[in-house]
Order: sequence, then C-alpha cells, then structure tokens
Amino acid sequence: MHASTRSHFGLAILLAALSTLGPFSIDTFLPAMSAIGQSLAVTPLQMQQALTVYLLSYAVMMLWHGSISDAVGRRPVVLVTTLLFSLASIGCALADSLGQLLLFRALQGFCGGAGLVVGRAIIRDKLDGADAQRLMSQVTMLFSLSPAIAPVVGGWLFGAFGWHSIFVFMALIGLALFLMSWFALPETHHESARQPLKIKYLLANYWQVGRKREFQLLTAAVSFNFAGFFLYIPSAPVFLMQHLHLGPGQFLWMFGPAVSGIMFGAYLSGKMAGRVEQKDIVSRGYVVMFIAAGWNLLYNLLAPTAAMPWAVLPLALYTTGMSIAAPSITLNLMDQFPSLRGTASSLQGFFQTMMSSVVAGLIAPLVWGSPLSLAACMMVMLVLGFVFRMGYRRRVTMASR
Repeated sequence: MHASTRSHFGLAILLAALSTLGPFSIDTFLPAMSAIGQSLAVTPLQMQQALTVYLLSYAVMMLWHGSISDAVGRRPVVLVTTLLFSLASIGCALADSLGQLLLFRALQGFCGGAGLVVGRAIIRDKLDGADAQRLMSQVTMLFSLSPAIAPVVGGWLFGAFGWHSIFVFMALIGLALFLMSWFALPETHHESARQPLKIKYLLANYWQVGRKREFQLLTAAVSFNFAGFFLYIPSAPVFLMQHLHLGPGQFLWMFGPAVSGIMFGAYLSGKMAGRVEQKDIVSRGYVVMFIAAGWNLLYNLLAPTAAMPWAVLPLALYTTGMSIAAPSITLNLMDQFPSLRGTASSLQGFFQTMMSSVVAGLIAPLVWGSPLSLAACMMVMLVLGFVFRMGYRRRVTMASR
C-alpha cells in the first residue's frame, strides 16, 4: 500500500462508512418490499414509490449538502444529517400507512447523501493528484461492500424479526455514524476558505458550475455509466425472484459479484493512479464495460432461459469497468472548480441521483419483464455514457490546440 494512502486509511474507513447510508437505505429493504406492501395494503407499484421518493429527496438535497459544507464546514453537515437520518429511520419503523412511510423515507433521502458528497470534498480538501485518486479509490472499495451486505442483512432481519427491524437497524447505523463522526471526523474546510451561505450566492455558484459544458458532458457520462448497473437494483426483486427463482435471503448471488467488481475496479484504479494518465484509465474502464454489456446482451439473446451464474457474471465485469473509470471522472469534475468542490460534488450527485430516480420509477418497471430487455437497456445506457464522454474529450482536445 502506498505510504500516503496508508496514512489516510482511517479517514478512508470513516468516509466509506458515512457513504453507506445511501445504499443501505436502498438495498436493505429490497427483500422485504413485497411484505411491507402487504402489511400496508398497497400494490407493488405503490411500494415502488418508497424507493422513488427516497431517491428524489436524496437528489434534491444533494444540491445543498456540498454548498452548505462550503459555507459552514464539513463536520457540522455530517453530524446533523447522520442524527436526522437515525430519527427518520425510527419514523419508518413506526409507520402504519404508505403516506407515513413515504414521509419518513423522504426525510431519510434528505440526509442519506451527505456523507458521500461531503466525503468527496474532504478528500479534495486534504489531497491532490494521484494521492487524491488513491484515497478516492480506497473509499470506493470500502464503501462498495455495503450494497452486497445490505440486502443480505435485510433478508436476515426480515426473516428473523419482521420488516420493522430493518428500519430499526438503519436507525442504529445512523446513530453509530453520528458518534464516530463526533469523535473522529476532522474539519478540513477552514474558515478562511468558506463561501457565504446566501441563496443568491448559491444560485450563482450553481449557475457557474452547471453551465460549463465540460461539466455537463462528464456528469452525463458518469450518470449513464452508473445507470447501466443501477437498472438492476430496483429490478432485483423481479430479476432474482421471478427470473432466476431465488429467495428473499439469496440476494447476495447478484449483489456479491457486482460489488466484487466495484471493489476490484477501484483497486485497479488506485494502482494505476500516478502511473497511467487519467484519460487512459477512463478509456480502459469503458473497454471493460463494453465487453461486459456485450456479453450480457449476447448471453440473453442465445440462452433459452436466464440461469446462475451466467446471468450475473456480466454485472461483475461491468461494475469493474465502471469503478475503474469513476474515480478519475469524479476528480476531473471537481478539479474544474477548485474553490467550489462541494458545489460541484453536489451538482454532479444531484444529476446522477435524478437519473437513478428516473431509472427506478420509470425505466426499470418497463424493462424488468425479461432479462433480455434488461441487458439491452444496459447497453443503451452505456452507449449514451460513452457518447457524452467522447464529447468531453473532443472539447478538451480542441481547447488544447
């Protein structure tokens, strides 16, 4: 392990843990969605709103986490959001109607993205260049364990104690992260570098960041890359239980390989940092993603029925390529605005999560009817991501002439 990365390993663990609130809020309750719907007397499509509402509020608040942290510091934002997340989770556990559940899921969403957005800004506050990419990759490796663990934990809790226990567990995670941050999270954004917290000023910052074409192209690229994989997350109950005939406690069969790919890709990205140019790292990531998406599409075209393990192995390869490319793209996004890293991180997170909301609420229900349509949609998302990335490369090339 590189010396500078080793010295920041403790910070990487904490930032990765803070980033787990998002995936835990999404993935832990997936195995119990059907049972929650039956308990609240609502249809599966209505239950899907519990995911969509969370993602929408998550996306909207992502516009503010970074900007608020630019104004008041990183540490206060993390402390307030982890505590509120814990309280919102208790509200979900006590909900006895869909309306109450959606209300507290929205509050979870408002808080769930703070650790991810502020964590990226903390990395760039402390480190530059290859060191920043190594730490970003390390955080990604640790953080990526949560999507594999969350549905397994959710399935076990649901089977042992019922669906309410899943939200109690989320509340305990929020409280634990609050305490960890209270005692171990340093303030990295000092008062001399802070921006005024004024609506007019914030809107001007968002306009400054959002109108830059290079930012738009890179944000679209990383959002579509991620959507190619995220498509399978809201589709997981149908994909695994109906198409692959697995049970509520067997979600690890999909999330395990996919998350292993994320970890391996992040490891490779960290290894290449400082040795390979960022644009070449991203290109290698796309090569791997296209091989995976092509394999997925070809398998589902030729196989009479989807079966384990061939139906999920392409996901592992896809997430490997996605995770090779993502740290470099994310750093490029924030490096365009050195004094507004939190704002840039927020805006990028907002657009990516809005894309995920559209995928969860609209696109996934349209294509989860067959593994082939899921595979075809993955390829479409990847092609769009690649087109936007090539648009960014053309602008950079033209500007350097």
